Amino acid sequence: MSEQNSQKHSFQAEVAQLLHLVTHSLYSNPEIFLRELVSNASDACDKLRFEGINHPEYYENDPELHVRISLDKTNNTLTISDNGIGMNQQEAIDHLGTIAKSGTKDFMSKLTGDQKSDAQLIGQFGVGFYSGFIVAEKITVESRRAGTDASEGVRWVSEGTGEFDVEQIDKASRGTDIILHLREDALDYLESAKVKQIINKYSDHISLPIEMQKEIWQQEEAAEGEEAKPGQYVKTDEWEAINSASALWTRNKNEISDEQYTEFYKNLSHDFEAPLAWAHNRVEGSTEYTQLLYIPSRAPSNIFTREAKAGIKLYVKRVFIMDDADNLIPNYLRFVQGVVDSADLPLNVSRELLQESRDVKTIREGNARRILTVLDALAKSEDAADQEKFKTFYAEFGSVLKEGLGEDMANRERILKLLRFASASNDDVVTSLADYKANMKEGQKAIYYVTADSLNAAKNSPQLELFKKKGIDVLLMTERVDEWAMEFVFEFDGTPLQNVAKGAVDLGDLQDAEEKKALEAAAEQFKPVVEKLSASLKDKTSEVRVTTRLVDSPACLVVAEGELSPQLVRMLKQAGQAVPDSKPVLEINPSHPLVQKLESSAQFDDLANVIFDQALIAEGGLPEDPAQYIKRINSLLLK
Repeated sequence: MSEQNSQKHSFQAEVAQLLHLVTHSLYSNPEIFLRELVSNASDACDKLRFEGINHPEYYENDPELHVRISLDKTNNTLTISDNGIGMNQQEAIDHLGTIAKSGTKDFMSKLTGDQKSDAQLIGQFGVGFYSGFIVAEKITVESRRAGTDASEGVRWVSEGTGEFDVEQIDKASRGTDIILHLREDALDYLESAKVKQIINKYSDHISLPIEMQKEIWQQEEAAEGEEAKPGQYVKTDEWEAINSASALWTRNKNEISDEQYTEFYKNLSHDFEAPLAWAHNRVEGSTEYTQLLYIPSRAPSNIFTREAKAGIKLYVKRVFIMDDADNLIPNYLRFVQGVVDSADLPLNVSRELLQESRDVKTIREGNARRILTVLDALAKSEDAADQEKFKTFYAEFGSVLKEGLGEDMANRERILKLLRFASASNDDVVTSLADYKANMKEGQKAIYYVTADSLNAAKNSPQLELFKKKGIDVLLMTERVDEWAMEFVFEFDGTPLQNVAKGAVDLGDLQDAEEKKALEAAAEQFKPVVEKLSASLKDKTSEVRVTTRLVDSPACLVVAEGELSPQLVRMLKQAGQAVPDSKPVLEINPSHPLVQKLESSAQFDDLANVIFDQALIAEGGLPEDPAQYIKRINSLLLK
């Protein structure tokens, strides 16, 4: 197609910003560009394998898939070619001119200018193509989609600034050629030895051949009496593979180094950090499959959005089937990356079939058990490096893991063993449920915990006052998911779990007979006040009662067993969920001067409402009518 029909386009704003960062040495390791582009080429071949199941004509007359690297010292170009699925003109515009993944605004908002953290984000958002501009002053992409006519090729050209040109071309072969016009300071990437070294380091595991032109040593003979001329390597017409071209997960794990596992993960996930741990196993039985699963060291930015998907690639008998096969891992383990290669699923498996397949259910359960086993080993390890890995894991993914308490009943006890919480006795150090149980006071019959919107709110909760007085530790649960997740947990290792803000406080053997007798006496003494409070606050409370759980506060709010806590009610309302009407119980401290003042107060209703609203504020809520609350406070202050 003639040059005049070339169309000029502007990059998406986020891409323009990204390219600015890339061209200003964002990547601290420039050779990474080759890994990224070879990985993309390999993915294109995988996609042809998948589409070729139903469209064998896509292979045309070229059934052997490969990636080829060509070095041209005359024109200073490095070309990565594949004979995979290719692109048509619109796909080239869409894929190379925009960040195709959702969440681009969130992505750009997190860019800080710090090379290391920004590079991690780029990896997470899968925009490795742009890494070519680390070494290239211009990139030309020529592509034709498999199954289209030779005249429907496309050429995409950009110098990495604000625009790119697209034109239609004739291209005899399907697939994509990425031609890097190297900058002067990057010409060492035209040396075949350097390129082979990079491929061996980063891409040796890729399951199809990465080829370069075979070179032979040519030594010209000198004429008689002349000095010997220097020899040189000369390219032949023959192509040879420079990688082992065997899928890493199919190899014996005893033959694979930690470095190879790590580099495979980086290619698979486009992450720039090494994984925390991995599991590689061949599972045999009623369902046969190979699993290679990785736990990343950093959570992706969209981990808590609906867009987040598990990063599991599904293969059937080494044929790539799909990315993001989220049916192969439970949702609470969606951060796991890896590969599953099934020997039993059909090649034409669809996402709908994955939802119904018994084999898939077996694989999903097996993957969950394997990841939990890896995490358990890290948690129990006495090795300092493993302990640090588990600490990193929990900081990044602990909140997601807790979702499993409500989603995976079969593994609930295993998940509980992995959870860590701050406690009232030491909020700087997290503790496991097992450690808490081992340190319970003699006579203590339950594991006590409190939920709150923040750590400060939890450790200063009025409900803890009696527990602190008696030296009984209480776990502090302060994440949004805690309130929901603990609705599914009733005991740990045979010991009940008790939310101290639910039901009447009963410390059993930890309360002596005198305390119980004093409570009965106070309840009788304050019976008229309780009745009057119940009448005054009938629209706000379901019950008013005297309690011994309070030491310094005048009152607190609790809910009946089986009812939703105020935190969960607020959370559900914020999410737009309908919640049943319920009123909390107001418990009053008969020893507090403010409560004692109630008996003779001329402003009983005002003081009663202020006590209730203060109790509501103490547990993280807000008065229903803040203006009225302030008015009552001011009135009482003036009196």
